[in-house]
Amino acid sequence: MDPVDPVALARTLIDIDSTTAREGDVAGVLAAYLRARGYSVLEQPVDGLPAAPGSRPRVNVIAAVGDPQVVFSTHFDCVPPFFPSRIEGDLLYGRGACDAKGILAAQVAAAERLRAAGETRIGLVFVAGEERGSDGAKAANRLASDSAFLINGEPTDLRLGTATRGCFRVRLTSTGKAAHSGYPELGESAIDKLIECLNAMRAATWPSDPVLGVTHYTVGLISGGVAPNVIPPHAEAEVFFRTVGDHGAIRSTLAAALAGRVACEEILELPVVRLHTVPGFETAAFSYFSDVPFLTNWGTPLLLGPGSIHVAHTDREHIRLEELHRAVDVYEELARTLLIA
Repeated sequence: MDPVDPVALARTLIDIDSTTAREGDVAGVLAAYLRARGYSVLEQPVDGLPAAPGSRPRVNVIAAVGDPQVVFSTHFDCVPPFFPSRIEGDLLYGRGACDAKGILAAQVAAAERLRAAGETRIGLVFVAGEERGSDGAKAANRLASDSAFLINGEPTDLRLGTATRGCFRVRLTSTGKAAHSGYPELGESAIDKLIECLNAMRAATWPSDPVLGVTHYTVGLISGGVAPNVIPPHAEAEVFFRTVGDHGAIRSTLAAALAGRVACEEILELPVVRLHTVPGFETAAFSYFSDVPFLTNWGTPLLLGPGSIHVAHTDREHIRLEELHRAVDVYEELARTLLIA
């Protein structure tokens, strides 16, 4: 069978809108493509977020030809807005070009090279929903697997990840007392209380790690009040921490900064992940998180992929064509190294 052209496959996948909740169509095309190349393919239903109106049901695509010891994995959902592929110079643009349909194409091409050389211990686990809750990875992890290694694909500039940050997301809610703004002494400003807490957080010393650096956070959402001339009786903010260690220290520091002035609701928590590395490959730590914490049944995790996280999720998302082709070589080399380890 002819080798896989990673650019052609990437463009086929990119040109199908698979923003989260619309993954069904691209999953169907991918499953048919792999079956045509001789893979045994499971289209595994994915719970959680319902499929968008007019879209096929959400599924994972899990494929093998033998008993996998090394599994390539990434996701085929994307963030909005969708835009199709185009090539300009030496760059492939399109939603998913580097996060993560280009990665998926390179992984399939590497698996096919290994198969052509007689290696059948390679599996493929391609999932929905990574961008919003990792529904696909959670479903895939319910399957039994004897795989020894999981090579998860995210944009790492072809460096093996040493670690990824965790996350800790909270909602802060402040309650005050409404009053006419001409008589502020009769009310209590919920916004002022919230600002005082946010300033205290800014002045706090957050945990650090020698590999991942200092914990940082973003106040991503903020709202409050009812009218410009009313002392605001309520306000809230959502804060997203990128964490570097145990979250107990985050909770303690946050509680000290808030000092009981506002309510704090925990919304989302994911742990820091320490990753397996292999001598001879360039390494780096990354501030984002991935599906790795939800794929624990698929072997010791590694993280590697072409492309830069700095252009993922942007209107200029792209990948260099040379890097996409080189990724096939790197994935093949990494898999061969793991199979003889």
